[in-house]
Amino acid sequence: MFVAIAAMGQDKTVAQGDKHFENYHYRKAIEAYEKVGEPTVAIQKKLADSYRLLGNTGKAEEHYAAVVTDESHDADDIYYYASALKSNGKYVQSDVWMGKFQEVRSADSRVSKYQLQSGQVKKMMEADDRYNIKNLDINSEQEDFGAAYYADKIVFASSREGVKPVRRTWNWNGLPFLDVYVADKAADGELSNLSGFHKHVNDKYHEGPASFTSDGNFMVFTRNNYSGSSEKGVVKLQLFSVYKGSDGWGNPIPLPFNSSEYSVGHPGLNAAGDIMYFASDMPGGIGGTDIYRVKRGGDDTWGVPVNLGGKINTEGNEMFPFYHEGGFLLFSSDGHGGLGGLDNFIVKIEGEKTSKVLNMGYPLNDKKDDFAAVLDPAMATGYFSSNRPGGKGDDDLYSFELLKPFIFGKTLKGVVRDKKGNPLLATKVELLDAEGSVIATAYTGVYGAYSFDVESDKQFKLTGVKDSYFDGSNEVSSKTDEDVIFVDLELEKDPGLSLYCLIVDHGDKTPIAGVKVTLQDNMTGKSEEILTGASGDFRKPLTGNKLNDRISYNLTIEKEGYLSKSATYNTALDHEGQYDIHKTLNVAMDKIDVGADLSKIIDIKPIYFDLGKHAIRKDAAVELDKIVKVMNENPKMKVELGSHTDCRGSSKFNMRLSDKRAKASAKYIHDNITDPDRIYGKGYGESVLINKCECEGSKKVPCTDEEHQQNRRTEFKIVDMGQD
Repeated sequence: MFVAIAAMGQDKTVAQGDKHFENYHYRKAIEAYEKVGEPTVAIQKKLADSYRLLGNTGKAEEHYAAVVTDESHDADDIYYYASALKSNGKYVQSDVWMGKFQEVRSADSRVSKYQLQSGQVKKMMEADDRYNIKNLDINSEQEDFGAAYYADKIVFASSREGVKPVRRTWNWNGLPFLDVYVADKAADGELSNLSGFHKHVNDKYHEGPASFTSDGNFMVFTRNNYSGSSEKGVVKLQLFSVYKGSDGWGNPIPLPFNSSEYSVGHPGLNAAGDIMYFASDMPGGIGGTDIYRVKRGGDDTWGVPVNLGGKINTEGNEMFPFYHEGGFLLFSSDGHGGLGGLDNFIVKIEGEKTSKVLNMGYPLNDKKDDFAAVLDPAMATGYFSSNRPGGKGDDDLYSFELLKPFIFGKTLKGVVRDKKGNPLLATKVELLDAEGSVIATAYTGVYGAYSFDVESDKQFKLTGVKDSYFDGSNEVSSKTDEDVIFVDLELEKDPGLSLYCLIVDHGDKTPIAGVKVTLQDNMTGKSEEILTGASGDFRKPLTGNKLNDRISYNLTIEKEGYLSKSATYNTALDHEGQYDIHKTLNVAMDKIDVGADLSKIIDIKPIYFDLGKHAIRKDAAVELDKIVKVMNENPKMKVELGSHTDCRGSSKFNMRLSDKRAKASAKYIHDNITDPDRIYGKGYGESVLINKCECEGSKKVPCTDEEHQQNRRTEFKIVDMGQD
């Protein structure tokens, strides 16, 4: 009974937690869920989400760790776990889990943007003397964020108490609702003389942040939708505009693209107020919240909001846009990669073109949430907000001095891999200019990654050098609309490739020494001569060749007393080590003497003719081509063509026919060899039959067509080799 009662009590606690979670009351949801003795994976996930949404990355990491090891987890759980690890300074572990996220959601733009920062966190964490930052004295123990320039003052949003007569808190974090405050700005960036902005702006729920035109007479601010909630019962954020007249600020006017079904907020007006950037989760966006741009007409009409696209927006959250009249857009994002949580980014806008999105760097950004950065007109000072440790409250305002300008060039980024795709550690990567001078050097880390920041519109060459590997190189131009140029390098391990050939006597198979081998590389046109030693072989290192290269060599082998021959060796280098030419080509040499029957030495079949014809048949041309090849390989060889007929027809006719066949065969070869006089033809008619066939007289012996065919032939005899 006691067990049953305990179980019922735990079920009630979970139900309470679920109700608070569904109502976005995350602090109370956590209080309920943490009372559960053995939380399920589903409860662990809600705890992880609640802690994440409240900015407690330590506890979020703890609970996501339990979720991602369960088979029920999804891709978002992996991403949030990787993000929590990064916000907690565990960059190596975060990289590992981002790799797992890539495996299941490779098309997510946050993967590529995260990879852009991979291996760069340590470098980014090194202060580069760009900023002096300071936590402001005016910060409270609550939320203070979203500074905006208003004439010579600063306006920001805060959940501090003391302005509204009735204290209200909102479900999400249990803190009071936000109001808009205004303060005087000192030369050192400190704020003083704080007061609520205006009664027409601050009401009972959320107000802020806000944005103003440069003359201070028009503002747009964020406010809760007081008129109703979404179909799911959620109160969304909306944007309201207010004019300042001679008698002060008027009544807020809702903007036409507000909706009860999605939020719009975080306005960023340009100086004239005719263009505004804002954040929204309206349908059709890329991620959680995206940044949009909208135009405002002179009659105070607003156009259709336009999403800024995938260069700025990600599947994560982009928010707090600020437009600087120098043509820069500052915004905050947790999807572009960086040091952890939200980071501040800056991009230069020229018409419809945008530059590379640049992380504003440490210490303006750190491991926690850093957001809502603004810059003064001179780009000398500014403000941003952060929940980093060491502040006074939840979110704090910080001032900063900008000590050197932002440089918007291009980034060359890539990975050095071997042929199998494995990243290569400790590879030296050199960046060379168009003249070949080394202008920067980097060494790859565990993941084989490297990057260089370069000027635009230039030509560069990249080389990778590593022991036991062939050098790799690539050329690249920074004359492109892309801000990040991906250029991978591939290095091939030196496989010790070589050619080997053994040349033997065709008859007794003994190795032949002193054979002159001419090797011509058909890829380069270069040739070399090699002489076989006593072992009748040679070896040639294939220096500079790599696996999967194709090679092609013409081989000519010559030795006095032997028939010279040539062949072409083609192969793909598909394995390491030695390639045996003699196992692919017949390079055995035949001894040769005057009077030898060439057809028997080189396997030439008899040349056959059709009955009564002397035209060269296709099968005959194949055999004659063999003679052409041998005679070209042996330029001093002389050959007699002997043409024969069968016994049918008169002997006189057959003699004339054989003569025509001899001349036809000789002419075919004549036209295709050097020094054509080295071959002549002789007709024998039917005087030398090679079988029992007899067609005339008392010895007449009938034969089949096949037997007559055997007699209609042309044979070859070596009459001179031209050797000493």
